[in-house]
Amino acid sequence: MNMDFSLIQQQSMKLVMTNELRQAITMLQYSVHELQDYLQEQQLENPLIELQEPENSGTSGEKILSGSYNSQEHSLSPLDFLTNEEEGLQDYLLSQLRIQPLDKLMYSTVSYLALSTDENGYLAHSLEELGEALGEPLDRMEEGLALLQSLEPSGVGARSLKECLLIQLRHTPVEDPLAEHIVEKHLDLLARKQLKQIAREEGVSVVDVQQAADFIQTLNPKPGAAFYQGPAEYITPDAVIEKTSSGWTVSLNGAGLPQMKMNREYEQLLQKEKEDVQQYLRQKQEQFEWIKKSIAQRQDTILRVTKAIVEHQHDFLENGPEYVKPLTLRMIAEKLEIHESTVSRAATRKYVQTPRGLFELKYFFQSGIQRQAGEDQSAERAKIYLKRLIDEEKKQKPWSDQKLSALLEEKHQISLSRRTVAKYREEMHIPSSSRRKRYE
Repeated sequence: MNMDFSLIQQQSMKLVMTNELRQAITMLQYSVHELQDYLQEQQLENPLIELQEPENSGTSGEKILSGSYNSQEHSLSPLDFLTNEEEGLQDYLLSQLRIQPLDKLMYSTVSYLALSTDENGYLAHSLEELGEALGEPLDRMEEGLALLQSLEPSGVGARSLKECLLIQLRHTPVEDPLAEHIVEKHLDLLARKQLKQIAREEGVSVVDVQQAADFIQTLNPKPGAAFYQGPAEYITPDAVIEKTSSGWTVSLNGAGLPQMKMNREYEQLLQKEKEDVQQYLRQKQEQFEWIKKSIAQRQDTILRVTKAIVEHQHDFLENGPEYVKPLTLRMIAEKLEIHESTVSRAATRKYVQTPRGLFELKYFFQSGIQRQAGEDQSAERAKIYLKRLIDEEKKQKPWSDQKLSALLEEKHQISLSRRTVAKYREEMHIPSSSRRKRYE
């Protein structure tokens, strides 16, 4: 073996991942709102960056997506700017307590328990812990909890799902002893839809258990959730697809991003200030130009990818989700002569407004399924047919996954294994045949 050292001259090509390139890639995978936040941060760090709200040019896409309105069509009043804050669960409970004939000590105890409920209406801590924190004995805390559980919404103040359901059952005008027994003793069996076993253990018919189970399903497992208003999540589409006389057109949503301009005052300082200040401003100017260029590249990539998707998914736009065609990232990448990862970043968390609704671009990338006739169909189409078959089945004798597989092949010439049918069914949150069965 030759262990001699020698000098060799060799040429090789390598892609150097600079900070600018890395950030450009990151900006491509940003959603609209993440990019807005990023630009706001850059505006604070770079005095040359000035952001302006996008002008609504009046295109149909922007009218749909921007949420703006014509001030001439609306007469504004100062009352329009008042917030309409809905009453929360704890406020609602306290308002009921104020009209109860309670002494000060008990009112204080029940109020403390009401303020200790979580957003679903459950007691957030044990009575022992709450009693220790309040300095009250356990028997007084139990008396206060009984008062809390008598308030609306029914089921509030429970410490478990079982207790929550039992409170609601005991507050109904008509008693249902079987339903109470099922919740008390067989909640796990009910969750697994093992109605026959419940019937055997209770000594009643399966039909009686089915009726009791139907009634239990009308109860609210989270009685406080209706009072909890979480932060609204908004989706701003990146592009708009419209049908015109010349066919399907794609345009970027101009109302999605603020316009980035250079601050005129700082721009003038580039010619007037001292060398060290000018050097700092020139760096910021380069950063400004790079961000502007990166945003333009991002928008161009999203537009090109969307146009390529539209060309491939023409049948979907004309006829609906049943006609989505199989499509892969590689197909779009080869068409546009870009990398698959670029297509993935451009499609992730990017939304498009279509006449058929709002869709994430990734929705249009569907795996293919071979039909008997040789034509590939999308997994989405197979799911639609599968859902139709399940909707049409007799609920007293639902079809197994193996039977559904055979029916798909017989009626729609789609060949799926039993395991794939089960996978698609679970993705659509459809229970198995044993859990779909009804005893009526």
